[in-house]
Amino acid sequence: MSNRPHDHLDTNLLRVLHTLLVERSVTRTAMKLGQSQPAISNMLKRLREITGDAILVRGKTGMTATERGEELLLLAKQGLSVMESISSPAPAFLPAQTQRTFHLGAPDYLSVLLIPLIMEKVREQAPHAGLVVHSLNAGFDYSSALESGELDVVIGNWPDLPQHLHLAQLFEDELVCMINKEHPVVKKGLSLKYYLEMAHLAPTPYMMGHRSIIDSALAEQGLKRQIKMTIPYFGMVPYVLSKTDLIFTTSRSFAMHFAGQWPIAVLPMPVAMPKMRFFMLWHERSHAAAEVQWLRKIVSDSSREIMGKSAEELTGGMLNELKAAWWK
Repeated sequence: MSNRPHDHLDTNLLRVLHTLLVERSVTRTAMKLGQSQPAISNMLKRLREITGDAILVRGKTGMTATERGEELLLLAKQGLSVMESISSPAPAFLPAQTQRTFHLGAPDYLSVLLIPLIMEKVREQAPHAGLVVHSLNAGFDYSSALESGELDVVIGNWPDLPQHLHLAQLFEDELVCMINKEHPVVKKGLSLKYYLEMAHLAPTPYMMGHRSIIDSALAEQGLKRQIKMTIPYFGMVPYVLSKTDLIFTTSRSFAMHFAGQWPIAVLPMPVAMPKMRFFMLWHERSHAAAEVQWLRKIVSDSSREIMGKSAEELTGGMLNELKAAWWK
């Protein structure tokens, strides 16, 4: 361990140095700092040893700073300011004034409903802020990105979650099926047999080594569906379904969003399935950061609003359509 003199420079000595150079007097420094004159004289001696400079020398009208002393005055002022900033609480976060760029990781299926609403709220509350949405894919290590600060928050619904990350559940949603309205199964009714035999459209996996909750739940019951086509973007789903006989299993809120705009029927699952649970994840490094706390609240508020709108759509008539399809 080093024993060099400057290793012993502390906040108290720095404050004495600054006051000595401002007052140019040991006596006035002692009075201002509430210490004895001998104590200040001893500290001046220590400061001279540490800096290798006299700092203050006698002049015609009292003490005057050396050239090095003049330099040290500015450095001491800056050093005290830095130490005060370190020991003071972080300034209040004001969304309307921030120019920070936030980074959010989310799978593509959230781009239709949740992400636009999050962006709307960010623009309303923090018009000078930026928001970059990073698409999660099989090669993206979101856990490391949260730890390094590359991402502030991640949204997802995969079953295996790292234990070292903070987690908040955003919402849960039922699984339903989307299919072309002209498909015969819409009139016949979707049985489990039909469901397993039909050609399925599925999203490209966005997490390496993770099976979807749909296929995991089916496998637990000894069942397997026939996935014939996969797509990387959820925005393509209504386009594909309107042109093919494929069936797509997804969340109710996603399906309802498109059901009124496209020739697509929404059918209940013919087999018991767990609900899709959506989570928000973040790292301890940003847990107490006011800026990221604000972003997390934006995500939470947007999630509640999405589910509220989804419930309104169902009670507006689509719920009856689902029930009718179920009992055909």
